[in-house]
Amino acid sequence: MTVTIGRRELLAALGGAAFAGPLAARAQQPGKLPTIGFLGANNATFERASTDAFVQRLRDLGWIENRTVVIEYRWAEGRDERFTEILAEFVRLGVDVILTYTNPAALAAKQATAVIPIVFAGAGDPIGTGLVASLARPGGNITGLSTQQTDLASKRLEILREVLPGLHTLAILADRGSPNSVLEMGEARAAARTLDIAVVTSEVQRAEDIVPAFDALKGRADALYVCNSPTLMTNRIRVNSLALGARLPTMHGTREHTGAGGLMSYGANLPSLFRRAAEYVDKILRGAKPNDLPVEQPTKFDFIINLTTAKILGLEIPPTLLARADEVIE
Repeated sequence: MTVTIGRRELLAALGGAAFAGPLAARAQQPGKLPTIGFLGANNATFERASTDAFVQRLRDLGWIENRTVVIEYRWAEGRDERFTEILAEFVRLGVDVILTYTNPAALAAKQATAVIPIVFAGAGDPIGTGLVASLARPGGNITGLSTQQTDLASKRLEILREVLPGLHTLAILADRGSPNSVLEMGEARAAARTLDIAVVTSEVQRAEDIVPAFDALKGRADALYVCNSPTLMTNRIRVNSLALGARLPTMHGTREHTGAGGLMSYGANLPSLFRRAAEYVDKILRGAKPNDLPVEQPTKFDFIINLTTAKILGLEIPPTLLARADEVIE
């Protein structure tokens, strides 16, 4: 019996074969599925929304966990020193791509391997911290998405000024062990100078440094700008409790800080970054090279206000500012 295949069917068959190329290559290795090494800077509970967004977008693209792809999750629990150990494990496992988030984690990944492709779902200043050579041509085996963490410092201070028009002295809390946090501190200091706001800074590197850092700031400032870092993120409840005790309104870069009692936050929407990161991983698993995938800027930002914290501090949030908020916590 002769079977006739039409032109449309033939093109569809050829297209399907091209699409399944990497999967077909894997199929020649019995039991071997493409493997993603997922390096989380914090913990599974904290990063649940971002992880779910990543996995769902992968599914949309045809990568179903434990059926067509394996994801090896590892969590650093806010301890940067764990990155090296986890990444060495990924190299031993021979993962096909490493997905991570935060500058310290991405820098550690870059140092751990020059062969395995790396995608960062968010980095504050990829060029300034040495992650990539340029946004258009990242160079090497790494690419991903910028959170514009440092670029948004001036915007955050403008918002803070709207709540505190009499803001004269700003305290800045940064993690000197995080390159991005240090860069953000510099940007916040420069933005404050432009707005004619005096600055006092306090730096930490470990959780044990946080209480002494607040002791050093006591009575010296009208508000607190908290630079982002895994250490300060993991200890966000402690940071915000101490800030409330010192009667310091706070400004942050992520909604997680505001949910933990911070006054306000303004920054890139993390789940949307992880969804886009899934698209990068998809392309790499299908044969694309990281250097051919430009680093992208965020397109969605979240402005969050914690009204409960404002009331505790006795602050009146302008109605115009409340109207601009993406979320108001009450």
